[in-house]
Amino acid sequence: MSTLITPQLLAELAPDGVLTAAINYGNPVLAQRGPDGDPQGVSVALAKALAEELGVALSMRTFDAAGKVFAALEEGAWNLAFLAIEPVREEQIFFSEPYVLIEGTYLVKDEAPFIHVDDLDEAGLRLGVGKGAAYDLYLSRTLKHAELVRAETSAGAVDLFIEQGLDAAAGVRQPLQKVADGNAAYRVLDGAFTAIRQAMAVPRGKDTAAAYVRDYVERSLRSGFVRGALLATGQTDVSADPHD
Repeated sequence: MSTLITPQLLAELAPDGVLTAAINYGNPVLAQRGPDGDPQGVSVALAKALAEELGVALSMRTFDAAGKVFAALEEGAWNLAFLAIEPVREEQIFFSEPYVLIEGTYLVKDEAPFIHVDDLDEAGLRLGVGKGAAYDLYLSRTLKHAELVRAETSAGAVDLFIEQGLDAAAGVRQPLQKVADGNAAYRVLDGAFTAIRQAMAVPRGKDTAAAYVRDYVERSLRSGFVRGALLATGQTDVSADPHD
């Protein structure tokens, strides 16, 4: 498609000359606080490059959980976000194609009997999860027996798992592995209960912006920009192309 920047596009994506992007610190693969305290990561790089391409200013609103990003949509708090593709969210959000695939898995006690992610769906098991996160939404649809115990954030789900003696914490593999690497009492299960498809998102009804963002993601993948942004912040073990 044409990447023509039109007044309609700017009105939808950057009203008053400002692109307001929601940045979610809850997924450290995508966004982190840099040494200077400012946001960094692949989602930040994509937002900055898009603002530059549009010739507008960038305002970043940071959140500590994806569920809070989604809730802020009703307040009109952002015009662009970085979220996992989920059916519940698609009713209110248009998603681009995914630019990163991330595994959702479990952190368990080292002595726990669990070997595979499927072992966690048993009656009586209690699993910590970040409220409104992609893996919360997925597990809420698919678990038949285990109980989900929700924390306000994904990091909080790990705290609940440890403090309350839950059977597991569900989340993105990389931060869970970091916990396990720092404490031999815990381990991360091999395999994944889902592949979390991370995408750029705009509110429904902004059709011109949605088409442009879809094209922007495709161009960013083809050019290697996404892969480079991941590598620049040490994210070497995730796919930067869902077609890899």
